[in-house]
Amino acid sequence: MALAVVVLARTRNLFAVVVLSGLYSFLMATVLLALDAVDVAMTEAAVGAGVSTVLLLGALHLCKSEEAKPAHRPWLPLALASVTALVLIYGAMGLPDFADPQAPIHQHVVPRYLQNEVDVPNVVTAVLASFRGYDTLGETTVVFTAGAGIIALLRRPGRRARVEEAPPCADLLLRLIGKLLIPFVLLFALYVQFHGDYGPGGGFQAGVIFASGIVFYALIFGVENARRVMPDRLVERMIAAGVLLYLGVGVAGLLLGGNFLDYFVLDPDPVHGQHRGIFWVEVGVLITVCGVMLKIFYMFASRGRGEERG
Repeated sequence: MALAVVVLARTRNLFAVVVLSGLYSFLMATVLLALDAVDVAMTEAAVGAGVSTVLLLGALHLCKSEEAKPAHRPWLPLALASVTALVLIYGAMGLPDFADPQAPIHQHVVPRYLQNEVDVPNVVTAVLASFRGYDTLGETTVVFTAGAGIIALLRRPGRRARVEEAPPCADLLLRLIGKLLIPFVLLFALYVQFHGDYGPGGGFQAGVIFASGIVFYALIFGVENARRVMPDRLVERMIAAGVLLYLGVGVAGLLLGGNFLDYFVLDPDPVHGQHRGIFWVEVGVLITVCGVMLKIFYMFASRGRGEERG
């Protein structure tokens, strides 16, 4: 990872930068996997090395392939980054040893989570969707806001540009592989969604994987064919619908006499209520994340050959 960072800092070829960034994300995913953070590793691989690489390549299509040399030597940013790194290293030296059972977090925080009165085998899902459901709602709102901001920045109001789209891939082998793999990618996304209570997964991972399947389809069969499968209007409605579904689960708790995002009141059996609430908020996360990822891809694809030069 350190070697990849050094090469990234020295290279001027932007295509190499995108490829090295994807490599760095894959390496980071393996580190997270070695630390038993499988949920985060899955997200890093899907977002950092998967969708982000495609979006960066789409952005690269709108600019030059070589980075211009800086007009002056960036000594001040280098000094600021070095000081920040030293402060972070100094702060990390005061942290407990890794996996130290006597660390404060293992004495005062982890037991509360491991008691797991919500009866969800995957503790990560229990923490994200139940114990800190407010925070996850905030994260989903951030994803929604990012999608809305990108739409506002990239959309050209008042005119519909004629985009000279690249023709679909004519390679028979790639088209055959795509038809074989894409259904399994989408099915795996649903598995990650519905199995998130029992193993690694959840709405964030499932949303990105599902969007990756549609992006894969668009890269092989053409963006316009992908738009027929997942139209722009549907994708835009998904961005808001997921957040509204998440908020709706919280409002349902209020109407049933509980607190906002209190899942215990959603069913006469409190444990079933927890599972029901977690399921629906995770579905909301999936819908918003998938919609945002697809809309970003569509916006880049529609500007690639006609709109930005029109």
